[in-house]
Amino acid sequence: MLTGSNAVAVDTNTPAENAVLPAYAVFGNPIKHSKSPTIHTEFARQFDEQITYRALRVEDDEFEARVKAFFEGGGQGLNITVPFKERAYALADQASERATRAGAANCLIPQADGQLRADNTDGVGLVRDMVANHGWTLAGRKTLVLGAGGAVRGILQPLLAESPSAIVIANRTPERAQQLAAAFAADSRVPVIGCGLDELSGASFDLIINGTSAGLSGDMPALPELDLSDRCCCYDMVYGPEPTAFMRWAASKAAWAVADGLGMLVEQAAESYYLWRGKRPETAPVVQQLRALMENNA
Repeated sequence: MLTGSNAVAVDTNTPAENAVLPAYAVFGNPIKHSKSPTIHTEFARQFDEQITYRALRVEDDEFEARVKAFFEGGGQGLNITVPFKERAYALADQASERATRAGAANCLIPQADGQLRADNTDGVGLVRDMVANHGWTLAGRKTLVLGAGGAVRGILQPLLAESPSAIVIANRTPERAQQLAAAFAADSRVPVIGCGLDELSGASFDLIINGTSAGLSGDMPALPELDLSDRCCCYDMVYGPEPTAFMRWAASKAAWAVADGLGMLVEQAAESYYLWRGKRPETAPVVQQLRALMENNA
């Protein structure tokens, strides 16, 4: 069983110092409401393993020094969240392809030779949630991605690997969407197009992913009239105890399936756990328990 809010330890100190158990953490600012300690505690329990995992608030001018101190003190893995993902990627000695394509890292893995390897598990977490958990098909689907920030950049390479028929990136500022599309279209067999939100009027899509920050404040992207195909799936990368504004919009358009990003959160964490410890946790029970916990605390 989940232990609720008591499982989330928020600290400002480096946890690896004098640690006996394998030490992991997530660095971010803000970090108070992170569910990562709860998730990783549940993962460890599945394998009868004992670890420590803490949510640590890091000040802007301390990030690089704190990362160095964490690993020098025996830390075995770090997750990175806003606003430090780009800096984590720049700090690492080596990087996976998906981190390189994203230009950002949410996972740092210490190597035997003392180097740090950067990875980005956000995109694979999104794809795994849609395909494995929800049973959606991504291949051959005309896909609309809303937003052009770091969250979207982190999911594009894994999405392209699923061979959609095309990806359209739409953003309030068209230039940002066009620049992001150009960066991924250059070496992709899948057409990648960038445009403004107003240019979507009348277009039809099979899959729509909301990667804007609007959902964090309960708002809805300013979308024109869209045509959802008969089996169109809609996915919001944010989550909460109630359906988001984007999810409500999708339901009003009679979308075939609608989901939020809680499964993505758990799946990206599971990928991190695998990278650190070589074991892949079961994610479905953790998603279910987190959902129940959020509903009970709503």
